Amino acid sequence: MLLGRATWQEVEATGRRCLLAVPVGSLEQHGPHLPLDTDTRIAMALTDMLSNERPDVMVAPPVSYGASGEHAAFPGTLLVHHGVLFQMLVEIVRSARAAFRGVVVVSAHGGNHEGLSLVESQCRDDGDDVLIWNTRAEGGDAHAGRIETSLMLAIDPSVVRVDLAEAGCTEPITSILPRLRAEGVRPISSNGVLGDPEGANAGEGVALLGSMTAELCGAVTVRWPVTDGSA
Repeated sequence: MLLGRATWQEVEATGRRCLLAVPVGSLEQHGPHLPLDTDTRIAMALTDMLSNERPDVMVAPPVSYGASGEHAAFPGTLLVHHGVLFQMLVEIVRSARAAFRGVVVVSAHGGNHEGLSLVESQCRDDGDDVLIWNTRAEGGDAHAGRIETSLMLAIDPSVVRVDLAEAGCTEPITSILPRLRAEGVRPISSNGVLGDPEGANAGEGVALLGSMTAELCGAVTVRWPVTDGSA
C-alpha cells in the first residue's frame, strides 16, 4: 500500500476508507558509522510495518528533511526550519483530506518535535483528523548510540559501518541539553555520537521495531478503530 506506486484511480477507489501514513525523518549526521538518512529509514520501516498490520493504511513517500539545526556543523546535514516543517506537513494534510479519512505522521527525529507539536492543533482547527506519533525507546541513548545502531542493523545491516562505530559523549542528555541548544552537537561530541553503540545487535533492533510498531498500531487503533468497511 504505497501511495507513490498507486494511480489516482486506485486511490479514488478506496472511497476515503484508507488512512495515510507519512514517515518523517531527517538528513543529518549519525556518527562515523550510520548513514545520514538513518531517521528517515527508521520512520519508513515503522510506517511499512503499520501498513502490514493495518491493511487500511497507505504509506506516503517520506519527508526526508527535518529540523536538524543542532547537527548543522557536520558536513552533509541538510535541514529545514521548524516553521517550514510545520507548514509542509499542514499542506500535505490539507491536500490529503479529499482522498483519506485521516493522516498519521510518524517522526523518527526528536528535533522535529517543535514543528510537529503545532501540526495537530492546526489541522484540527482546519477540520482534518491527524495523529502525530514520535518514536521513543525507554532508557535509550540520545543519538547514534546503541538504540539507533541496533535499529539500523535490523533494517539494513549493509549500511552500518560496524568497524567505525565508537562511543561519543555519554553524559545524560538532561545534563548536556542546555549546551546542545546553545552550541549544537559538535562542540560536545566531535564524532557526532551521543551515547555508545557498543553491544548493538540486530536482534535488539528487531525487538525494538516490534515494540514501537505495537505502540504505534495501538495509538492508530484508538484514534481510528478498525471497521468492516476498512479497505
